Amino acid sequence: MREQAFFLAFENLFDSGDDLDDLIALYSDNVCEVSSYAKEVFYGLAEKTEELDNIINTYSKRWNTHRLPKVSLAILYVSVYEIMYVDDVPDSVCINEAVELAKKYGEKSDASYINGVLGSVVRGKK
Repeated sequence: MREQAFFLAFENLFDSGDDLDDLIALYSDNVCEVSSYAKEVFYGLAEKTEELDNIINTYSKRWNTHRLPKVSLAILYVSVYEIMYVDDVPDSVCINEAVELAKKYGEKSDASYINGVLGSVVRGKK
């Protein structure tokens, strides 16, 4: 479910003018049916992109959201959204799964960078 939300967020970074429902339909038609959780996260992060940018920029030491690789940014959007707005997912699960996504889809250094940013977000939230 989280990986689906990541794929949608990633695609939306390239086609941000597209309708969210069109992106979901495109994914569903070509890959697999999108889970309700992935849709909820995707709609939520699309609604709160400005807030998420501010949070990421606050805790990101070296890069702002305009300079981050799109894979890393999509992972951070999904994870920060979950940490800040989804109460029934433990923060440690969000971080762990974000790191796994970064290892799978990102560059070598992305996983440790994402882990550091998300750890700072969690500490700052408390």
